[in-house]
Amino acid sequence: MSDAIKHECGIALVRLKKPLQFYKDKYGSAFYGINKMYLLMEKQHNRGQDGAGFASVKFNVAPGTRYISRVRSNKSQPIQDIFAQINERLNGVLEKNQNKLNDVAWQEENLPYLGNLFLGHVRYGTFGKNSIESVHPFLRQSNWKHQNLIVAGNFNMTNSRQLLEELVELGQHPKEFTDTVTVLEKIGHFLEEEVSKLYIEAKEKGFNKKDASPFIEENLDLQNVLKRSSKNWDGGYAMAGLVGHGDAFVLRDPNGIRPTYFFEDDEVVVVASERPVIQTVFNVSIKDVQELERGHALIIKKSGVTSIKKVLEPREKKSCSFERIYFSRGSDASIYQERKNLGKFVFPQILKSIDNDISNSVFSFIPNTAETSFYGMTEAAEDILNKQKTAKILSGGKSLSAQKVTEILSERPRFEKIAIKDAKLRTFIADDSSRDDLVAHVYDVTYGVVKPTDNLVIIDDSIVRGTTLKKSIIKILDRLSPKKIVVVSSAPQIRYPDCYGIDMARIGDFIAFKAAIELLKETNQYHIVDTVYKKAIDQREKEDAEIVNFVKEIYSPFTSEQVSKKIAQMLKTKDINAEVEVIYQSVDNLHKACPDNLGDWYFTGDYPTDGGHRVVNEAFINFYEGNNKRAY
Repeated sequence: MSDAIKHECGIALVRLKKPLQFYKDKYGSAFYGINKMYLLMEKQHNRGQDGAGFASVKFNVAPGTRYISRVRSNKSQPIQDIFAQINERLNGVLEKNQNKLNDVAWQEENLPYLGNLFLGHVRYGTFGKNSIESVHPFLRQSNWKHQNLIVAGNFNMTNSRQLLEELVELGQHPKEFTDTVTVLEKIGHFLEEEVSKLYIEAKEKGFNKKDASPFIEENLDLQNVLKRSSKNWDGGYAMAGLVGHGDAFVLRDPNGIRPTYFFEDDEVVVVASERPVIQTVFNVSIKDVQELERGHALIIKKSGVTSIKKVLEPREKKSCSFERIYFSRGSDASIYQERKNLGKFVFPQILKSIDNDISNSVFSFIPNTAETSFYGMTEAAEDILNKQKTAKILSGGKSLSAQKVTEILSERPRFEKIAIKDAKLRTFIADDSSRDDLVAHVYDVTYGVVKPTDNLVIIDDSIVRGTTLKKSIIKILDRLSPKKIVVVSSAPQIRYPDCYGIDMARIGDFIAFKAAIELLKETNQYHIVDTVYKKAIDQREKEDAEIVNFVKEIYSPFTSEQVSKKIAQMLKTKDINAEVEVIYQSVDNLHKACPDNLGDWYFTGDYPTDGGHRVVNEAFINFYEGNNKRAY
């Protein structure tokens, strides 16, 4: 994605089902769980680079011994930083106790971070600041083991204000207004209520205070806690939590917006945000890794018994399609094929743009994450060219010489590595003209492969704001002097803000929205903007379920092709000599390519939750009023 956007978060959970001595004997280290957590988190660093956190819970330690450890970082390489801190602490203790290097029982009692249950998180900040206080996991502490709560998640709530007000109604005074804090406190409140109920039940059964704790731990109903906590959540989420005594859970939203995968055998239970991460770290096949059902929770008791429990009624599956287009690592077998299909399915539009002239066209990609879609595009180009070659040979009949047939057969599509990102230049010069000149040099280009008679076709994952295209990419491509530059997006036009975890909250940033506004001005229909604003304001006091996405009316007078044409005009500055055309994937072909991830609200405005419609209207109100703030 040439326009970088912050996105997603990643979770990693490991529950060791055997005593630590087992892992020492089989794998040579009692730190097996910590090592696996490092790998799970490092292989998900693509999901978050603003911060990372790690927490562990020990099961078998005496009262007075620390059994919860947590470390967080918001440094430039947060995963490396937290595990450097962990290693420093572990090595520091072991260096002073050389005689305990093989004493697993002593290590379990005395070493921080060494435990039976682990939770990790990598973060991109989409709500709140990137201070250390905003980094997951969050910890809610208590002297009662079963009331300690650690929570981390990949989520955004659209109704954080409502959730805060509900906490106030419960008598709480939350310390911050962030969706993470409100979620943590909501779960914590109902966890306390469940524990209190079980405590009364234990007393009625004749347990004393000390013996009540094991009874509570055994009978704690996390399904009920999560049902009560999540009742009014509106958003996309994969929520993971640890209870101090050793229970754990992972809950997925009812539409399956945020991804969650898990694996279990007789040694471990593992959860991660991406399937191939589990496959690689634990060397298991694709069939062994399951997707958590939407609206369900994976619950792991301290006993090691796991179960899948329905927490919320599943709704229509609307898994985020951006996971397939861009966010997830492309090493997943299905994602790899889907990204190839995105390139393949958009090729008919490319062919029309270049007047079927494959021979005089050069095909490439930018940035590197678009490479898989490029492979799909190349396959489609080869298929078309082979048909053209077959037609030439058949039409020539017996009159074709062997040399001519050889010439026809030797024709190939021209695939080249055109743009190379040289370095991330720091724009340290203050004035805008100097900064823009620096940005224009972020990419290097390959000279000598494009002729003045060529079309230059470049495929990108998606075009969000168009800033990098306008200020850098199109300018450097124009240096190669092609006849025409065709910029292809393997994703449809991004028209609406996301509110479920991707940092696309300001509608005025989107090049497609800007293009639609320009078209309204040019066609004397700008009054639609005023009308949509009034409708959005009038809805503010309505319940979420009654709100309509009136922002669709901004786009309705125009076809997608008209918007794309206007985008191309906006991206071409006066110093660009080549003709510029912009092509976007159609929504229908997106669904065809990614049939199991039909979440498309940022393209269509069809939000899967009621809160999404409120967010899009608020985003438009902010644009109209000139407020450069988030809509959630």
